[in-house]
Amino acid sequence: MSRHLKELDADGIIHRKVYAEVPPKVEYTFTEKGMSLNDVMQLLAEWGKKEYRS
Repeated sequence: MSRHLKELDADGIIHRKVYAEVPPKVEYTFTEKGMSLNDVMQLLAEWGKKEYRS
C-alpha cells in the first residue's frame, strides 16, 4: 500500500505531510489535481455496483 501512496504523491494526486513526532504520524490529502478525479471515481463506483448478466 505504501508503494501506491508514494506513486500517487509522485503523480501529484495526493499530498503527503509527515509530522516529526513519536510515534511517526503521516497525513495524506488530495491535491487539486486529485480532487478533479472525484466525478470520474464516482462514475466508476456506480458502474462497479451494477449487476451485469451475460
